[in-house]
Parts: sequence; C-alpha cells; structure tokens
Amino acid sequence: MTEHILCELNENVLIVKINRPQKKNALTLDMYSALTDAIEQAEADDGPRVVLITGSSDVFTAGNDLSSFLSDIEIVGDHPTLRFLLKLATTDVPIVAAVNGAAVGIGTTLLLHCDQVLAAENATFSLPFINLGLVPEAGSSLLLPQLCGYQKAAELLMFGDSFGVDEALTVGLVGKITAVDKSLEHALVIAKKLADKPRAALRKTKQLLRPDKELLVARIESECKDFTVFLQSPAAKEAMIAFMERREPDRSKFD
Repeated sequence: MTEHILCELNENVLIVKINRPQKKNALTLDMYSALTDAIEQAEADDGPRVVLITGSSDVFTAGNDLSSFLSDIEIVGDHPTLRFLLKLATTDVPIVAAVNGAAVGIGTTLLLHCDQVLAAENATFSLPFINLGLVPEAGSSLLLPQLCGYQKAAELLMFGDSFGVDEALTVGLVGKITAVDKSLEHALVIAKKLADKPRAALRKTKQLLRPDKELLVARIESECKDFTVFLQSPAAKEAMIAFMERREPDRSKFD
C-alpha cells in the first residue's frame, strides 16, 4: 500500500483517501494498485461493507500523473490503471465519493461508477482528454450519454471544458452539494446508513441497478486500447509535455 493512498476503517466503512497534495493528488500506477487493493479488501465476506473515496480539502484528484503515464503507456492486461477501472466497474461493494476541489479526468470519470456522490461547493469537474490528444476512459463514452444524454455528453467530452458543482448536480454526476468543510462528514453519514443495510441484499441491489457489466467491461477495455494508441501519438506527447512545462502545445505539426 502506497503512502499516497490512506485507508481507515470507521465502523463498517472503509475510508480511502487520496493523499498526494503536493502533486494535487495526481494518480501514479502504485496509487491505482492501492485503490484496487482497497476495493478488494471490502469485497471479502468479512470486509468493510462500504467504500468511501475522498481526497484533500482543496482537491479530489488532478487525474493521472502524466510523467508516470509516459513511462508505462501500454494500458492492457494487468496494467494497474486497467485493473482499477475493471474493479471499479464490476465490484458489488457500494462506493460513496466525497469531492472537494478539482476532479480532473479520472477524478470525474470514476464518479460515474459511484453509488452516491457528494460534492462540496468548491468542487469543479473536467474531462480534458480531447485537449491532451486523448480519448475518454473508464467507460465514460458509454456511461456519460446514459447519464445525461448524447448532446450533453458530447459537449463535455468533445470540448473538455471544466464545469462547476451546480452543473454536475444538474446532469446527475453529483447527488448532493455540501459546504466545503462538510463533504466528508456528510458522505460518512450516508456511507454508514448504507453499511447498516443487509449486506447480501445491498450488493444484489447494486447488481440489479447495473445489469450490463459485460458491455461496460468491453467498453472499458476498448477505450484503453484506443487510449494506448493515442497516448503514443506525437500530438498527445506534445500536449502532455507542454502541460508539464506550463505552456500552450504546438499543434501546428499535427492533424
């Protein structure tokens, strides 16, 4: 377990905190592995009944650590990112999220797999894949149109602009808005209410609410294959290097 993913058991709720604030909680491959391990811990018959994912008070996660991704760009097989996405999509354990600050890329798409999402008033969301020369991931190309309709999903994925908590509530990405200092507290109350329900019935209810796992798994795997191809493209590399160098990418040589 990496030091950047902290796990704390609070009664029957496993609180999983993304804890890399000096890097805006950007996710490394080790962090993806730790997140997967946490969900698997809750899947055990005697494990925690609910997982609650949160970040820092001012940032949920800035998305993928680009330097980590550029060092391992084959997102296939047992790749930590793919393992996490598949676990997130197929687990029967209820997952609650408490979001403060920025939720970028995977920080937004992972919320599509959560059963309850609470967001603080300072939360912002973005799906900037297109601006990095990349394609959607985490099954978002399937789940987002189901959630908010094709037109809105196309707007969010094709423009990649950030949006606020009110819009996130309107499109159904977020269930409740809280004060900045209350998101984790309120999320924990909800998580404990879920944890008090009969375990088997709760997990079966989640299964029934999400009946198309095979379709979702196939989409996640397909997206990852495309993501890998685009990740290796000159346009994506220029966009990511420009981002790390805090400059505008030079797109004149591409497309």
